[in-house]
Amino acid sequence: MLRLSLLTVGLLLLQQPALARTDDRNQPIHVVHADSMDGYNEPNSMSTFKGNVLITQGTMKLTGELARIWTAKEDTSVDHIIVTSIAPKRPHIEQTDDNGNLMTGDADQLYYDNVNGIAILTGNAFVHQQNKGDAHGAKLTYNTQTGYMVGESGNNGPVTMTFLPKQKPLPSPKNGKPATPAPTPAKPAAGSPATGAAKPASASSASTKE
Repeated sequence: MLRLSLLTVGLLLLQQPALARTDDRNQPIHVVHADSMDGYNEPNSMSTFKGNVLITQGTMKLTGELARIWTAKEDTSVDHIIVTSIAPKRPHIEQTDDNGNLMTGDADQLYYDNVNGIAILTGNAFVHQQNKGDAHGAKLTYNTQTGYMVGESGNNGPVTMTFLPKQKPLPSPKNGKPATPAPTPAKPAAGSPATGAAKPASASSASTKE
């Protein structure tokens, strides 16, 4: 398998300042929903969740049909999570970065290392970052804290990336100044004759005509 590091080009897209979410890993992990659960909350144990699984940690969300959660050896904190694909639904991850941009990812299997904040998407992996671009490969390793990504190719094809074009600036106003709107005609004061209205003939002018 050819391993392609995206350090050269990926950082241009994926490791800009304040790109990822810096505080999600310090938040508690919640299993918000599952149709069934098998396991117990003890150190060095594994619990299985099946059916419409939703797991959250801060802004990060993991969804899938089958998820397994391993706790740490010394306590009941989460060590890692594995979400496995069950057709037709694939594991999904999403996270909102510190700039408010949404990152989404899909793969046949999702491994989340809670200790280091690393998400590993394996099997036809795809990651999209709002306002930044896309990455596709057999395996994508994504750091949820820094945005650093490493891609690996496989039998289905190489690693590919899409870089969004730079947004065009708004057209500059003419003469460097914003256009000045035409002044609104002033309304005549109450009781004043309208502008341009004919003046009544005076008595002197009327007598002259006679």
